[in-house]
Amino acid sequence: MAEEKKIPYKIYLTEEEMPKAWYNLRADMKVKPAPLLNPGTGKPLTAEELAPIFCEELVKQELDNDTKFVDIPQEILDFYKMFRPSPLVRAYCLEEKLQTPAKIYYKFEGNNTSGSHKLNSAIAQAYYAKKQGLKGVTTETGAGQWGTALSMACAYLGLDCKVYMVKVSYEQKPFRREVMRTYGASVVPSPSETTEVGRKILAEHPGTTGSLGCAISEAVEVATKNPGYRYVLGSVLNQVLLHQSVIGLETKAALDKYGIKPDIIIGCAGGGSNLGGLIAPFMGEKLRGEADYRIIAVEPASCPSFTRGTFAYDFCDTGMICPLAKMYTLGSSFIPSANHAGGLRFHGMSSTLSQLYHDGYMEAVSVEQTDVFEAAEFFARTEGILPAPESSHAIRAAINEAKKCKETGEEKTIVFGLTGTGYFDLVAYQKYNDGEMSDYIPSDEEIAASVAKLPKVEG
Repeated sequence: MAEEKKIPYKIYLTEEEMPKAWYNLRADMKVKPAPLLNPGTGKPLTAEELAPIFCEELVKQELDNDTKFVDIPQEILDFYKMFRPSPLVRAYCLEEKLQTPAKIYYKFEGNNTSGSHKLNSAIAQAYYAKKQGLKGVTTETGAGQWGTALSMACAYLGLDCKVYMVKVSYEQKPFRREVMRTYGASVVPSPSETTEVGRKILAEHPGTTGSLGCAISEAVEVATKNPGYRYVLGSVLNQVLLHQSVIGLETKAALDKYGIKPDIIIGCAGGGSNLGGLIAPFMGEKLRGEADYRIIAVEPASCPSFTRGTFAYDFCDTGMICPLAKMYTLGSSFIPSANHAGGLRFHGMSSTLSQLYHDGYMEAVSVEQTDVFEAAEFFARTEGILPAPESSHAIRAAINEAKKCKETGEEKTIVFGLTGTGYFDLVAYQKYNDGEMSDYIPSDEEIAASVAKLPKVEG
């Protein structure tokens, strides 16, 4: 048995073993994600209609449901080598502390200045923008990981970068903001007075702390009104899940080296970039009938799109200027509590993951914020890494599953995604340590009021 052979604390792949192509999970899906719709006509968006928003090559990737593998350009592979392959870590100390028979592994994506997995897609999207001859890109960011990653990628390639940062994060994380500025990005708190949609949102919601939906609206407006710019997104979209599949491909290759087959795979879920990337090759095996895994999406109880949302077409942004996507959603007007820590502040979920969840290929749980930070602190004290709040949702669920194994005596193998580090999230840690953090859970009435505003679309 593989477990009789000593598993190292960290399993690394060699450069030669790194994935050379991204895996398109949609190619193996029997029921494809529903297409993006033009909000004006209600018809599926064409490549021509998406071209003013996204880069040409990214439009192709967004609409491609059939190509199973997409070669990673050599320039991107060379950039990846600065921080990839990332380690798959056996959490021996955590296992010992929990006194569980479970075997726990985590894929650590924090080995770069952005502190997260976001750089995997940021460099890809910036590369295609540069290749197209564009001047720059616009984007939004929640907790700041995506904005930081994109500013790094744009600096490397000589592109202008305009970031709209969710206002509550802009105020709580000044150092994250300064990292972006150090890499040359301009950073604006959202919603702002710099765009038409921002001014409209501020007029309707004075004093709002913002949301990813608000910031997306502003970034898209700026991209479409400025020649030579395109909009890029750090999560949700099919193209992003494609780029992030490098996480899962590396994870599976590392496990295969030692003949390890996981029983449970856990990822935090906001828009879906980390979760989709981590589970991609494992879900592919499940879809093809080659293997079975229990796959768990973990989301915040304060923004529970999977567990309390509605599977329907909705706007991806609060300003309702973006395409419509069929997804699990709380409604584009839903704005999470300002007390919610972390970047899982999006009202909807990836169409790809939503379809897989709807078809029963994975499950979802929601966890409360104080429980998440309890797990984060426990993990930091045992494994020596201060985890990002987003990652800590997965840590919470992994610990819960490991405790169940202790109760039943089952020796299950658990793999979860550690999306990054929490060194720019110390305001949230401070609130937890000072006993000032609370759990805000939206009422059924709040969610119903937002869902009632969903666009009337058939399908």
